[in-house]
Amino acid sequence: MKITTAIASLLLGVTVNAQGPISLSLQQAMELASKQSYQVRSSALEAEKAHQKVKEITAIGFPQINAEAALNNFTDVPKQLIPNFFTPGTGPEFIAAQFGLPWNASGGVTLSQLIFDGTYIVGLKATRTIAEKSVLDVELTAADARNQTAKAYLGVLAAEEGARLAGEGIPLLEKSVREVTAMKDAGFMESTDVDRLVIQLEGSRTQQRSFVQQADIAKMLLALTLGVPQGTPITLTDDLDQILDDANETALTEQPLDPATHIEQRIAGNLVMLQELNRKNERAKAMPSLGGYINHQQVWNGPEFDPGGRYPFFPTTVWGVKLTVPIFSSGNRYHKVKQAEIALEQVEINKTATEERLRTFAEQSKSTARTAFENYRTQERSLELSKSIMDRTNVKFTNGAAASFELTQEQGNYLLAQQAYIQRMVELLMARADLRKALDLY
Repeated sequence: MKITTAIASLLLGVTVNAQGPISLSLQQAMELASKQSYQVRSSALEAEKAHQKVKEITAIGFPQINAEAALNNFTDVPKQLIPNFFTPGTGPEFIAAQFGLPWNASGGVTLSQLIFDGTYIVGLKATRTIAEKSVLDVELTAADARNQTAKAYLGVLAAEEGARLAGEGIPLLEKSVREVTAMKDAGFMESTDVDRLVIQLEGSRTQQRSFVQQADIAKMLLALTLGVPQGTPITLTDDLDQILDDANETALTEQPLDPATHIEQRIAGNLVMLQELNRKNERAKAMPSLGGYINHQQVWNGPEFDPGGRYPFFPTTVWGVKLTVPIFSSGNRYHKVKQAEIALEQVEINKTATEERLRTFAEQSKSTARTAFENYRTQERSLELSKSIMDRTNVKFTNGAAASFELTQEQGNYLLAQQAYIQRMVELLMARADLRKALDLY
C-alpha cells in the first residue's frame, strides 16, 4: 500500500507543467525539477511498471480460466487395418476400417489453480522488493534533478553577476576614452593613449558579452533540468549575495553524515534483500509443486457439417491434480544455489563499500567546500582592493598624475580580478551543491 501511494504521488506530481513565463526561487526550482524533470518522469513510469509487475506475478496464484474451440474437416478420413473378424478364414486376414467422421467440433473450458509452489511465494516477495527499489530509484533521480537544477540556477546567478561587474566599468571607460580623445585632438595626448583605453574598453565589453552568453546557456540548462520547453522565460527571484552569505550553507561543512539514511545506502540494502530472495528462489526450485485443474468439453462428430443437428454434442468432464517432485538434476540446481550465494556475498560487500564511499565522499566534499569558501573570501578581498587601486589610478590619470599605461594596466588587473572572483564564486556554489548531495540533503 505504501508503494502504491508513493508511486501515485509521484505520477500526480509529474502532471504539473509550467506554461508561459515562470518565476522561481531556488527552492521552488528544485521542487519543480523533482516532479517534472524528464528523468524523474521516466523513473516514475518505471516505478509504475514495477508496481504492475507485482500485480502480474500475484495473479499467477489465482484461478486461471481458458476456453478453446476447434473445428476439423477430414477430407480423407483416417483408416486403419484391423483383423478380419467379420469373415474369418474366408476373406483377407486384415481389412481397412474407417474410424471417425469427416466433421468434428469441440469446445471446452479449463479452470486451473496453483495450490503450492515455493518459487511463486519467493517470487511474490521479490517483485514487491523490486517495486520498493523502483520507488527508491525515483527518489534518487529526484535528488539528482534537484542537484542539477541547483547548479544550473546558481550558474545563471553567477554569470549574471559577472555581466553586472563587467558592465560597471564600461561607462567609466567610455568617459575616459571621450576625454582622452578630446585631449588628443587638443594636442595634449598621444593617439597611443587613446588606443590603450579603446583596447581596454573593448576588452570589458567582450567580457560582459561572454558572461551574458554564459547566463543564456545556463538558463537553457536550467530549463532542461526543470523539464520545461526551451525558450520559456524564467525569472530567478533569489538574491545571490543572500545565498553566498547564508549561515546554513556555511554550516554544511560541520553537518554529520548518517550513511544508514542515505538514499544510495538504502538502495544498496535493497539489492541485498533482492539477492537474498534470489538465493531462496533457487533453493525453492528443489521443493515439490502442486496444481489442480477442471476441464469440461463438448464434442460433436458428424458425416456432414451440422453441429448440434442430427447428431448431438457429447460432454466430457475431467478434474485432477498434478504433483511435480524434483528428484535429480545432475547438480544443476546445486550450482545455481551456489552462484546465488556468491552473488549475495558480492552485494553485501557492495553495501559495505557504499557506506565507506559515502563517508569518504562526504569528508572530501566538506574539505572542498571549506577550501572553496576560503578562496572565495580571499578573491573577494582581492577584487575590492583591485577596484580601489583602479579608482585611485583613474583619479590620478584625470589629474595628470598617472600615465595612460598605468590606468590601462590597473583596469586590466581589475578585469582579471573580476574573472577570478566569478570563478571562485562558481567553485564555492558548486562545492556546496556537491556537499548537499554527499550529505543526502536534496
